[in-house]
Parts: sequence; structure tokens; C-alpha cells
Amino acid sequence: MSRQHPQINLSRRSLFKFGAGAIGTGVLTAGLSSNLLAAEKKPVEEDITPDKALQELLDGNERFAKRKRRHPDQSYSRLVEVAKGQKPFASILGCADSRVPSEIVFDQGLGDLFVCRIAGNIATTQQIGSLEFGSLVLGTKVIMVVGHERCGAVQAAIKGAPVPGNIGSLLEAIKPSVESSKEQSGDMVENVCKANILTQIKKLKSSSVLSELIKAEKLKIVGGYYDLDTGEISIVS
Repeated sequence: MSRQHPQINLSRRSLFKFGAGAIGTGVLTAGLSSNLLAAEKKPVEEDITPDKALQELLDGNERFAKRKRRHPDQSYSRLVEVAKGQKPFASILGCADSRVPSEIVFDQGLGDLFVCRIAGNIATTQQIGSLEFGSLVLGTKVIMVVGHERCGAVQAAIKGAPVPGNIGSLLEAIKPSVESSKEQSGDMVENVCKANILTQIKKLKSSSVLSELIKAEKLKIVGGYYDLDTGEISIVS
């Protein structure tokens, strides 16, 4: 990292030294071994920028929505290649909804995407940590927070009825977006869903690791809204 931000060293070696002391050498040694980064890059990954990584996602989604999928990186040879190590170009924080599988809707394959899925696409501490790892260690250049049309978690948060077990913890994270959307016109569920996407982006940008990568122009964080009826992703900003 540059001298302007000495508090965060973005080298993989420094992360190893920090993490080994923090959570034990066994886990990070396995996770940060040279084999982790050994996979040969695809042409699209050579010197890819955050803008190019985002465009690759959008191009893949366009192919999916227009029923022109290429099914890239889904061969046995690709399986063998990425078994040696991974180098995904993008990370996705998406909803756990079964209708929005990231590799399919972005027309990607094995080793292309680093995906975190959780109901309501909320940025928990663990999700943020995973995405920090994906960006800092694995080198993903863009994080897209993907919400979707008619999200059940958003609908439940709007309804506000009591729910059993730990489901309520998910809804609590969405409630601020419900409050901020009350005065908006249009479809309430869509409004809250898009507001929630922006809320989770704000949480991600509060991460010191991710914010430093953004400042260094090594990462971009964007929002995407998935239309269940068309399969199209639109940028949320």
C-alpha cells in the first residue's frame, strides 16, 4: 500500500503474518499457500481492472438474459486447472434465493466467481470477512451486491410479523431500509430491496480492508438488481 495509508499493508505476505497471529497458523497456512494462487489466469483475467471485471459480469448476464449463454469454464479441463488454485475475477454478495444462482445468471464457470449467499443479501461480519479475503487474497476486482425482485426476506421485513428461530436476525438487518423507503412512491418491495442493496454496500465500504483497496483503485463495489421475470441485472446506485 502507498505511504498515505500505512495502517493497511495490502501484500499477501503481510496478511499472512497478521492472520497467523490472529486466528492460528493452521487455517491461514492452508488458505494462503502458494497453491491457492497457482491457477493459470484466463485471458479475461490478464491485468483486469475493476471496470473490466464489472463489464465481464454484465456481458455474461446479457448473454444469459438473451439465451445466448456460452457456458464458459465448465469443462473437465477447467476443473483440473482450478483444482490447483483459484483466481476469481469477481465476488458476489447475493441472496440465498434458489432462483438466483450466480454462476448461471452471470454465465460464468468454475473458478470465476467468489460467491457469498445469504437470505436478504446482507453484509454480516462473516460475509464481510469472506469478501475481504476474496478481494485482498484471491484478487477479485469487483464486488457486486445482488438483490432481486420479490425477495421473500424483504417482504417479511416489511410485514414485520414475529418469526421463529434466528430468522429475525436477518430481518433486523433489512429494517433500516424499510424505514428509509416508506415515503417513496412505486412498488414498496422493489424500493426496499434496492435501498437494502445500497445499505449493504455502505457496510462493505466501511471495511478498512475493502476501503483501502478501493482507494488504491484495485476494487469496485456496486449494486445489482435481478429481475426474476427477465433474468436481467440492472445496476443500483
